[in-house]
Amino acid sequence: MKNNPVCVMGLGTVGFPTALYLHHRGCQVTGYDISSSAIQKASAYIKATDDPAEVPADTQYFIICVSTTQVNGRPDMSSVYDSCWKISEFHPRLVSIESTVPLGTCREIYKSILKSRTSVAHLPHRYWSQDPYRHGVCQPRVLGGVDSISLLKAKQFYSRVRIPFLEVEPIEIAEMAKIAENSYRYVQIAFAQELQSICREKKIDFGKLRQACNSKWNIDIPEARDGIGGTCLPKDIRYLITAAEDLGLKPDLLRSAIQSDRTYRSGFLKPLVHA
Repeated sequence: MKNNPVCVMGLGTVGFPTALYLHHRGCQVTGYDISSSAIQKASAYIKATDDPAEVPADTQYFIICVSTTQVNGRPDMSSVYDSCWKISEFHPRLVSIESTVPLGTCREIYKSILKSRTSVAHLPHRYWSQDPYRHGVCQPRVLGGVDSISLLKAKQFYSRVRIPFLEVEPIEIAEMAKIAENSYRYVQIAFAQELQSICREKKIDFGKLRQACNSKWNIDIPEARDGIGGTCLPKDIRYLITAAEDLGLKPDLLRSAIQSDRTYRSGFLKPLVHA
């Protein structure tokens, strides 16, 4: 892999460990970020820069790990688009988007920004910073490509760096999988929170109830703590809502889960027992 330079775009919560992982796998890694603190942190291990001109011209693989957000309730892909515009000045073998993106983003970037000149794949991250050993960079993920050549190149790359993956076609399945799995988790936790609130009013020990329910082979009620926080779950469920609304659908269950979490977090139904 030393002969195939890699650039990781974004050196934050996901990008920094991704860059380190690839470095330890023998890749010649350059990290790119606009944050001076992120560059300073990464520079102790790899070459890191905020200047695209300092990324080696012969870089063959670009891994996009920038954060995605939402503005006015809708997905904001500006950081991903900005990264791809910078990448369009290069001639890489593969661009792999590991950031969470809405349905159709990868194919749009492939056609409108990269002008179908570079293979594009999507391997959405499942990184959990609280347990990077079991749920870090090297864990099973889903992998899709905009076409068969892109998928082949991505399979070859990720196989060489020993990241396990489930191959899916078309690439939209990979895009949808990330937001669907996080939305599913959001709904699960919202249910647990409502159940705990009911237990509070009925003076039932939620922890014991949860243990009893989870003894059934197909039940796994999660813990109910202090609301659904973090960045991924609250963002990704809104990405799925947007996808549904753009199709004229009414994702009432997803909206109800968000409202349920708001009620829970407001303190109106504070839990008495933590599982």
